[in-house]
Amino acid sequence: MFKNVKTKKVLSIFLLAITAMIFSSVAFSVESLRGDSALDSDANKPKKHKVATVSGGIERNYKLQPPMIPHKIDKYRISIKNNGCMKCHSEKAYKKEKATRVGESHYIARDGTKLDHLSSRRYFCTQCHVSQTGDSPLVENTYEGI
Repeated sequence: MFKNVKTKKVLSIFLLAITAMIFSSVAFSVESLRGDSALDSDANKPKKHKVATVSGGIERNYKLQPPMIPHKIDKYRISIKNNGCMKCHSEKAYKKEKATRVGESHYIARDGTKLDHLSSRRYFCTQCHVSQTGDSPLVENTYEGI
């Protein structure tokens, strides 16, 4: 099409410049999770969300959903040596504390054997169980459980 090498070169540079302008304008319209904070400065402190306290628990959305935590847990510590959740939810304490007892599934080892203590794979409660806030959803959700 273009037999002249100089014309090809000029055209290539022109197309490259236009492509760079298009991509740079798109990049400037994207906002990061940090907001407008520069990368070399501290991020804006996120606003606090009040944790919902729900007496009687929170209804599950589907049959095998891990129960949600109906109270604050920000002061609880879960480490290899200590699990703050078990102060109320253990076999020994749940009746006195009027709390939900940890499920039987949490006392079964990976190979299926029943344990007399909490399984190590179920020890870190907040991997599955979370507190809730009364905030509105970020996106519309039309999910209906079965």
